[in-house]
Amino acid sequence: MHPEARLFITQPDAEINIVISQMFHSGPLLQDLVLGASLYFPPIFKAFLLGLFIWLLIHHLLRDRIYSGEIWHPALMDLSLFVISICGALLLIVNE
Repeated sequence: MHPEARLFITQPDAEINIVISQMFHSGPLLQDLVLGASLYFPPIFKAFLLGLFIWLLIHHLLRDRIYSGEIWHPALMDLSLFVISICGALLLIVNE
C-alpha cells in the first residue's frame, strides 16, 4: 500500500480484507439451480421468474389505466414495472 494512502485509511489491512471478502462473497444467499447434468440456471433466473409473475399480477391490475391514454408511453411504463418487479423479486429471494 502506498505510504501516503495510510493518511486516509484508519482501519488496519486485516479489517479491510474482511470487508472486501464480505462484499464479494455470494455465499448461500443465491444458490445455483442445476437440473440434471446439463441444465444450469444462474441465481438471477429465479428472480426473473418470480419477477415475471409479480409483473403479470401488477400488469393485469393496472392494464386499463396504463392504456387509457393517461400515461404518455405505455410500453415504457410496462417495462419499468417489469424491471421494478424483478428487483423486488431479487430482494425477496435474498432476504428470505
